[in-house]
Amino acid sequence: MISNWFKIFIYHLKQSKLFSFLNILGLSIGIASVIFAILYWNNENAYDQWNPNKERIYMSLNKIGSTGDTWASNSIPFGETCKATIPEIESICFFNTWYDEDVIKYQDKKVLAKNIMGSDENFFDFFPFEILKGANKNILKEKNSVAISEEQAKLLFQNEDPIGKSISYNNDHYTIKSVYRIIKPSSIQPTYVFSNVKREFDLNAWGNFNYGLLVKIKKDASAAVVLKKMQNVNFVNRTVKDAKESGMTVEQHIKENGQITVILDQLKTSRLHGTKSSAGRNYPEGVGNLKLLYIMGGLSLLILVLSVVNYSNLATASAIKRAKEVGVRKIVGATKNQIVTQFIFETAIIVILAILFALAIVEFSLPYYSNFLNKTLTMNGGEFYLQLIMIFGLVIIFAGIFPAVYISNFETLKVLKGNFSRSKSGIWIRNSMLIFQFGIAAFFIIGALIVNSQVDYMMKKDLGFSGDQVISIPFNKADRKKRTEQYTVAKQEIKKIPGVLDVSAFAGTFGGSTSSSSGFKHNGIFVQPRNVEMDFGFLEMMKIKIVQGRDLSTEFASDTVSNMLMNETLVKTLNLKNPINTIITSGWGNENGPLKYKIVGVVKDFNIVGLHEKVPPMVFINLKTLKWNNFNNVLVKVSPNNLTETLAGLKKYWAANVNADYPFDYEFVNKGFARTYEEQVKQKNLFFILNLVVIIIAVFGLFALASFSMERRLKEIAIRKTLGAETDTLLKELSKQYIIFCVLGFLIGIVPAYILLQKWLEDFAFRINISAVPFGIALVSLIILTLIIVLAKAYQVTKIDILKYLKYE
Repeated sequence: MISNWFKIFIYHLKQSKLFSFLNILGLSIGIASVIFAILYWNNENAYDQWNPNKERIYMSLNKIGSTGDTWASNSIPFGETCKATIPEIESICFFNTWYDEDVIKYQDKKVLAKNIMGSDENFFDFFPFEILKGANKNILKEKNSVAISEEQAKLLFQNEDPIGKSISYNNDHYTIKSVYRIIKPSSIQPTYVFSNVKREFDLNAWGNFNYGLLVKIKKDASAAVVLKKMQNVNFVNRTVKDAKESGMTVEQHIKENGQITVILDQLKTSRLHGTKSSAGRNYPEGVGNLKLLYIMGGLSLLILVLSVVNYSNLATASAIKRAKEVGVRKIVGATKNQIVTQFIFETAIIVILAILFALAIVEFSLPYYSNFLNKTLTMNGGEFYLQLIMIFGLVIIFAGIFPAVYISNFETLKVLKGNFSRSKSGIWIRNSMLIFQFGIAAFFIIGALIVNSQVDYMMKKDLGFSGDQVISIPFNKADRKKRTEQYTVAKQEIKKIPGVLDVSAFAGTFGGSTSSSSGFKHNGIFVQPRNVEMDFGFLEMMKIKIVQGRDLSTEFASDTVSNMLMNETLVKTLNLKNPINTIITSGWGNENGPLKYKIVGVVKDFNIVGLHEKVPPMVFINLKTLKWNNFNNVLVKVSPNNLTETLAGLKKYWAANVNADYPFDYEFVNKGFARTYEEQVKQKNLFFILNLVVIIIAVFGLFALASFSMERRLKEIAIRKTLGAETDTLLKELSKQYIIFCVLGFLIGIVPAYILLQKWLEDFAFRINISAVPFGIALVSLIILTLIIVLAKAYQVTKIDILKYLKYE
């Protein structure tokens, strides 16, 4: 029986090559889209699942007040006090929540290493990577010790044993204790882990939030109990103490200054479901994008549903050609169940072919897809193959049942007489599926237009600064303590290079915010502004405007001692009516306590962070005002003329005077800021690609149903032509219902499109308003597409041979 069914399938495959190709192609596109979504889903949900302690490890985050920033950094005394006073805590680990990039030296060898991080001695208790060589315990306990990844060990030492060898990093020497193999995916994937992360001046400073803090609780301990006790540590040692020193009651102090709220994020769920810090950097590998994951999954599922609906339409459209076959099979004794089973068997073969074709599409496209997500994805693992089998079963059930039942219900006597008409309910099912296809197509077109409009808005928006022809160059001087003095000398020399128009610096990056933040209170209002330590002329070079007062200048000695600027947002936050010459007791200070600063100017708001966030409150001081600063890059404005020669001159100067060990690198400021909406540009491209896919599948479905409908009406058309009906009249009559289906589908699609895209736009502090334009464009596009396909098919039908269809009447 199976052999016979297979021969019949091959026969009809050859007889209906176009329909068979459309069936397989449509299903393969839908299955491929779901496979892509599954690979992304599996990768994101696999983060840290290898870690045996994932359910007991928590990251400590902090939030000031109810509306303040959330950050993934802590102070050393807070962590140490929690460990000493909370018995449910088994151990803690301080680490850097970011990666460093620097030159690592071994004898005469040098490598530029990325993903460098620092941690205390407990790192490998929290992230137990496989140790290949060296010590298994207390790896980072000794001062100036380091563990190195397997890849870096091979790169730096080739076949030489690295254990016990000394390498140089950041002007210090470290002894290699262990070589480890990174287990991926992990929230931390370091190439080097250096000790000595805790700085001496932070050991007793409750206000220096410079470290990531991991807490491992005991097996039977409650995370809620630990959180409550950690909150109490802050309350006793910060809130109560500060209230007492300021002469306030605790309630007054909290009302005026707020208090720090501790948040604990479990490692097991932190990647996708944890609390996101304001910097978006909880762990060095960042946080997952749950919304993008849902978008990818939802859109892929819609495309698969569209493919299944399209298959059903194509299958029923070609059913008339097999009606007599079904009638004959019933005459010779075939039961309805046998016929249903046969057609499901054929569907299974088509689905298998579609899956193979889909796997080929995925394999070919995977490098581009991985690059789009900035990941390395592979099609392997038992979980993936099990999911593939589930897809196979579901597609057969939903794609094969309706066509099989539909075909098996042909009435034997009628089809053998040539009457292939079916019930109206069957027709309405197919029409409903076509309307559904139009609805999905409308959703994708509207979505693509709105996403495109938002991205264009972001790319064209006035950011309040101009980075034209300004490049950012890492300033990697060996002596970090004297960086400001070294920069001041270098600045004068850099200006002499032909093509250099101006030089400046500030502690931060455009698109990445500033490097520090210090809270203070004024007139009973507590704020936590971003700190901008900047060189003279920085605002002018970046074309950032002063709206009140003046800029900081070398003409005023006090501008490097006690003068500051504020941006408009901070002035509004503090309710300053006349900010100029107002005295502020800042969060900056020295060993004698907080210092007082005078406001000499107000800076017009500009977007230093991405357009997802509002302009933050900011204060501006000169680089020389404080004994410390965090600037890492020099900004150089270059002439567009002879840019190659200018860059060559800068490279030569950097190699000779800044850091010969560190490769010269640069980035245009505008390009750096553009990375803040890089993900949205990718989403725009994704919608464009999916639009093409959806439109292609919708065209298949429309073509199938139009073919089916018109072939059923061939005798009617022949009679109408005999009675003198004009071609134009026939075209109008045949296409009218499809325009109605198109409009109905559009009306169905606009509701979810509006709701979901409004939700998507909520992520942006600066966004467009949804207008009627994309909806109108979508409707017109669908109608035009429908008319092209239907009229082309209808015109073909009107050219039939009348005698061929009337000779038996």
